[in-house]
Amino acid sequence: MAKIIRAIAGDDFIKIAVIEARDIVERARQIHGLSPTAAAALGRTLCATSLMGNMMKEADAAVTVRINGGGPIGSVLAVSDCEGNVRGYVTDPTVDLPLRSDGKLDVGGAVGREGMLTVIKDIGLREPYIGSTELISGEIAEDFSAYYVESEQIPAACGLGVLVDTDCSIRAAGGFIVQLMPGAPDGLIEKLEDNIFFMDQLTTILDEDGVEEIINQVLKGLEPRILEESEAEYRCYCSRERVAEALKSVGAAALEEIAQQTEPTEVGCQFCDKVYVFTQDDIKALI
Repeated sequence: MAKIIRAIAGDDFIKIAVIEARDIVERARQIHGLSPTAAAALGRTLCATSLMGNMMKEADAAVTVRINGGGPIGSVLAVSDCEGNVRGYVTDPTVDLPLRSDGKLDVGGAVGREGMLTVIKDIGLREPYIGSTELISGEIAEDFSAYYVESEQIPAACGLGVLVDTDCSIRAAGGFIVQLMPGAPDGLIEKLEDNIFFMDQLTTILDEDGVEEIINQVLKGLEPRILEESEAEYRCYCSRERVAEALKSVGAAALEEIAQQTEPTEVGCQFCDKVYVFTQDDIKALI
């Protein structure tokens, strides 16, 4: 299970949400057979999307994040419910690039930088909220920070990290989103910026000290107060019934063609790779 903590600080002018998500990212790695670079790209996106979902107040709300930067990994997609339970996939989970000159995984090279980050928030209204911003680096965290500033007009900083072990399993994963409320004094902003600039490497904090230490370092000297702690997991909501409804949506004519095939029809879920098998009789029953 992942751990999500939400806190406020600086006379309530600062909101922060942090996540420890090793189990979520490791589950995604196992399901999709992710390379280290793909695990870092999807893992960072899963962490940020889970935090965004957890911050939504409406019951049954959901948030979908799609990143397409034109890189070899293709699209990166993640979906979270209002509790932070999240699922996702990348187009090509096998993409793996040489390490950067600083020894870090080249997530930006895999994702690409010529594209968009799109956020779709569904809060139960007739039309969902859709916001998009151009990618800054493809490294994910900077791109989420830019999204908040440009699309939601909220000054924010995002930090995300995935540490891949020597056996390609996930050793640590998590991150934070910190936001400034309207009217925050300049001195408070400068203090927060300094804290983030001088904090230890995120994956080192997660691996050695735990997720609470992220709050301590980001909000150092700003008297943080914990508001809520909760758990989340990698969770897919697919079912045979939902797949059947999706098949029905293609129309009777298309189903008639499928029913004429000699082999059963297999439909796979992109999020959990579960395969649902429909016989010819099953298809006929849907027509």
